[in-house]
Amino acid sequence: MRTLCSSTLISEAMVIGFAALVAMRLSHVSGTTLWSVSGAAMLLCVLLCGVLGRKGAVAIGWGLQLALIASGAVVSMMYGLGVIFAGLWWASVHYGRKIDAIKAARLAEA
Repeated sequence: MRTLCSSTLISEAMVIGFAALVAMRLSHVSGTTLWSVSGAAMLLCVLLCGVLGRKGAVAIGWGLQLALIASGAVVSMMYGLGVIFAGLWWASVHYGRKIDAIKAARLAEA
């Protein structure tokens, strides 16, 4: 699960950075506020990659997905990208857990 979720989070961090660049031109939000929020979200994505095995990490990831969807209020394209990343997050968690279960079953057989 960690590999799939980490790749989703790293991709999401890059999209947040690009969205911040777009928001600088298209929104009325100040640059300081914009980069503070975007930088914190990008940092959270990267730090979350390191703690994915811990309890509550997936829930924090879901909160991050909701925040990404909500960022559509600043850049409307983020509504769509947020939904896409929420779907990717669901798939990463769902199929990652299945892969982990298959690996554990194979290891138990050996």
